[in-house]
Amino acid sequence: MRQFFRMLFLALVLMTVALISALTAMQLAIHGREVAIPKLVGMSPVEAERASTASGLQVVVERQFYSADVPEGKIVTQMPAPGTKVRRGWSVRVAQSLGPLRVAIPNVTGGSERVAELNIQRRGLSLGSVAHISLPDEPPDQVISQNPPPNASGVSAPKISLLVSDGAEPSAFVMPDLTGEPLGSATLALRDAGLNVGKVSLLPTPIAPREPQPFPAAPSATSEPSAASMIVSQSPTPGQKLPAGSAVSFEVR
Repeated sequence: MRQFFRMLFLALVLMTVALISALTAMQLAIHGREVAIPKLVGMSPVEAERASTASGLQVVVERQFYSADVPEGKIVTQMPAPGTKVRRGWSVRVAQSLGPLRVAIPNVTGGSERVAELNIQRRGLSLGSVAHISLPDEPPDQVISQNPPPNASGVSAPKISLLVSDGAEPSAFVMPDLTGEPLGSATLALRDAGLNVGKVSLLPTPIAPREPQPFPAAPSATSEPSAASMIVSQSPTPGQKLPAGSAVSFEVR
């Protein structure tokens, strides 16, 4: 029996050693295929391809950018970063420099936004962001500023952003409380402020209860609002800010 347990113990030891050896061999096989990505920034695509091939990697040129700092044809950026460990056969994505921008930045200020856009595209450039601002001294739809400025050098991206004037802000009027005022005076006040009178509705005048009559009373003729009619309610309500030309409606008696 003691001999049996001794043999069983030896078998377990051998199995444990075999398992550890197998795991070690597997880790060596996996990590043995890992390589560190070399630094490719500043190299030409041919040099980068040579350095990557030596490590079992591939280089893919995905983009091209204008750069005032990196010479034309050299690599500007790479992904993954240098030193990153990857499996052999991994693709390293890089961006290549087009060198400094050779196209002169045109002067597109003073014209309309559409004319500026056409002028930019005709030069082979791209329209960047367009911001609008209200300026009382500038006509609407006029480019008042650009970035980069005209004839700029050392531009890193072939885009021109614009600042366009929307002209003066439209005049506004804060609606006062006109209830209790005659319709005629309220109409004159609105016209002076650049507003219009909208719908005017005449409310029925309350009638005091009377004694029942033996015969039904004849219907009274419907009257129309007059300048002396008193304003009971208004729309928009007091305190609202209205642009010029807005209409204000009333209910009067």
